[in-house]
Amino acid sequence: MTKQAKPVNLALQGGGSHGAFTWGVLDALLEDGRLDIDSISGTSAGAMNAVALVDGWERDGRDGARAALHDFWHAVSKTGRFSPVQRTPLDAMWGNWSLEFSPAYRGLDLLSRVFSPYDLNPLDINPLRDVVEKQIDFDRVHHCKAIKTFVSATNVLTGKVRVFRPDELSCDVVMASACLPTIFRAVEIDGVPYWDGGFGGNPALFPFFYAAETQDCLLVQINPIETTKTPRTAFEIQDRMNEITFNAGLLREFRAIEFVRRLKADGRLNGTDYKTIRMHRIAADAVVEELSASTKVNAEWSFLQYLKELGRAAAADFLEQHFEAIGERPTLDLTEEISPHILPQEPKKPVGRRMRAAMERLRPRKQAS
Repeated sequence: MTKQAKPVNLALQGGGSHGAFTWGVLDALLEDGRLDIDSISGTSAGAMNAVALVDGWERDGRDGARAALHDFWHAVSKTGRFSPVQRTPLDAMWGNWSLEFSPAYRGLDLLSRVFSPYDLNPLDINPLRDVVEKQIDFDRVHHCKAIKTFVSATNVLTGKVRVFRPDELSCDVVMASACLPTIFRAVEIDGVPYWDGGFGGNPALFPFFYAAETQDCLLVQINPIETTKTPRTAFEIQDRMNEITFNAGLLREFRAIEFVRRLKADGRLNGTDYKTIRMHRIAADAVVEELSASTKVNAEWSFLQYLKELGRAAAADFLEQHFEAIGERPTLDLTEEISPHILPQEPKKPVGRRMRAAMERLRPRKQAS
């Protein structure tokens, strides 16, 4: 552990290419060096970020982790060049990251609503699997003792989340955690089919209650819990349905954490092993509210770098505003998060100065891409 660094657990959400925002957050935290990672729980893209970080950490500490994350996302972008789903020339000219006007995107989206991946992809081809297999050394992940890593997937037969322990992690486990059932066939592990872990926990927080020493948990959230507008188009409605579904498990765990905190504060759990978890969050709300759901499959290197830089800025804002609170008090108000009576306000989560500056600075580059 770095001298005087504060230990935290990292909870990494999934969200396709938007996971590059999390890459930026991790890159900034690793570079800063004031936080030490005790454990990581990841789902989907969050799971990929987690195993890439741990693989690199085992090879060469913080520098190795940063290099591994960069290499992983660069490999994703190179693979994405061969995808038929690309921005239209007009979108590229105007700096619109959306793929909604891509004929291939619309065609595949329509087909996925009529045919299953067992019909459309009988050979179960998944280019992302090749990236994970080539970029991640799971032997190193297994041998890493400095950081405990947990990956979530959803058991198709029971509907329950399964959290895979560090010694169980493999390419199959990571692909199961990222398996969207309308696009990919279920991933079988020991004869059991699994779908995306987001259905049961995006990500699962409960492994920290039992396996981690620190009580501070930093959530990197790229799927907004709240929205200020009613979805009206078919794409907007589908996207909001997915956000609600993939945040349901997280909200359940928020309620459990807050319930235990109140009981502990009242002295009703004295002498027990229950922990008071201090929750913190770095959210991508300000970023993703400007992006359509289709950008989750945009793997262009310029787009991934755009998200990375915004993630780095968000992490810098978090450290500036909340570093002193880590180890002392939570900075995420769970009472507000779980209350059914508090309506979203505009703006609910003010954008930090570095994030605001980065968004302004990158906007011209975006338009010129």
